[in-house]
Amino acid sequence: KKKHEEIMPAFIQGICNQVHFGGLQAFRPQSCSLVGSLPFSFKEAFSCPENLSHKRMSTLRSFSGIKSSALRRFATSSLHTPIFEASRISAEGAAGAVGTALATNEVREGEGEAKKEVRKRILSGVQPTGTVHLGNYLGAIKNWESLQRDYDSFFMVVDLHAITVPHEPKDLERSTLTAAALYLACGIDPSCSTIFVQSHVRAHAELTWLLNCVTPLTWLERMIQFKEKARKQGEEVGVGLLDYPVLMAADILLYQSDLVPVGEDQRQHLELTRDIAERFNRLYCKRKVRPVFRVPNAYIAKDQGARVMSLTDGTSKMSKSAPSDLSRINLLDSPDLIRSKIKKCKTDATKGLEFDNPQRPECNNLLTIYQLLSSKTKEEVQAEVADMGWGEFKPLLTECVVEYVRPIQQRFEQIMSEKGYLKDVLRTGKHSAEQTADRTLDAAFDALGFARASRVLAHD
Repeated sequence: KKKHEEIMPAFIQGICNQVHFGGLQAFRPQSCSLVGSLPFSFKEAFSCPENLSHKRMSTLRSFSGIKSSALRRFATSSLHTPIFEASRISAEGAAGAVGTALATNEVREGEGEAKKEVRKRILSGVQPTGTVHLGNYLGAIKNWESLQRDYDSFFMVVDLHAITVPHEPKDLERSTLTAAALYLACGIDPSCSTIFVQSHVRAHAELTWLLNCVTPLTWLERMIQFKEKARKQGEEVGVGLLDYPVLMAADILLYQSDLVPVGEDQRQHLELTRDIAERFNRLYCKRKVRPVFRVPNAYIAKDQGARVMSLTDGTSKMSKSAPSDLSRINLLDSPDLIRSKIKKCKTDATKGLEFDNPQRPECNNLLTIYQLLSSKTKEEVQAEVADMGWGEFKPLLTECVVEYVRPIQQRFEQIMSEKGYLKDVLRTGKHSAEQTADRTLDAAFDALGFARASRVLAHD
């Protein structure tokens, strides 16, 4: 009993110190009623299972009844076992719950050929430059909302990518927090997704440099987006724009992502990521049990939302970087501004409205937006608008858009009025992302042969 009372507060504190450690989801430390002194650091122990000495391991075994090998597997497990549901628990309840989780993990590890209950991981992000627009939402964020229930989801605001082109420093922080708040307003749930800011996790920049040193320059020079944007910037084009795909590769590979939701315009970058991962694993992981990086696959949404086009040019994708704000509908645009943009959007003089006519890209784009926001089938929309002209259809589209974004805007205002909530979500996301990213980064450094401080400077 005495040993039980000594170890439980420390064990619970160690769990509380990490919202995610080794994939375990737990509650916050301020909600725990059993915070005591730490006889040793569980945070250190579980971030590096080798730190669990035989003496400490036997102490844990004494109250859990689980053998040492299972404890070590639990510390590095990718399983997501929700242990604590209530905000306050007893030591006895925690011991039982932890023991059950450890035992469950031990059983699953020993199932042999039985199928393991591990969800695939998915990762994506949106730049905070400008404001999130309808194309971002329909092509990416809306898909995330449905995917997050079925995958281990990491969604980030990619602010490091935002500075590869000229930007206003005074606007970057505001736009970053706005983008994060819009993730939440659009239905991304922090209880089942990790939401974080890219620059908050330093491993992104570090891994990018390591990958730069194994990526042939000719691979980057073939990237279509670099060629297009470089032409626009002329002599002012920066190295960051050329190196953008390597940073994207680091983003993906850090989290051992299985799937990456991408539009067709980003498919080439994902193929580069796969090439970099395979090259690194081939060159530096020959004698390792497992490669450093998991090679990801593309997840491309089947619906047409992946290619929402500009309101001023039906052949160009709706974009934040387009010089005219009239080319896009931003999620935070007022009803009057939405009406004005749709009223002024480019159309044609052909009578009747129809989908999939290559000679009428603007018509196809506006009908597609209406179809996606109204949740109707293409056939239903075609039947509804077949006899309409633009004068009748534009007001119909306007009201559909206004009503669709209204609840998103209301949730956004509520989130922004509670600054503490947004900071808590990003703080939790940062911590969770770091746990996964740092493990991958350490493995990459080790594979390359670096004299890591944690090893060579450790006390004997």
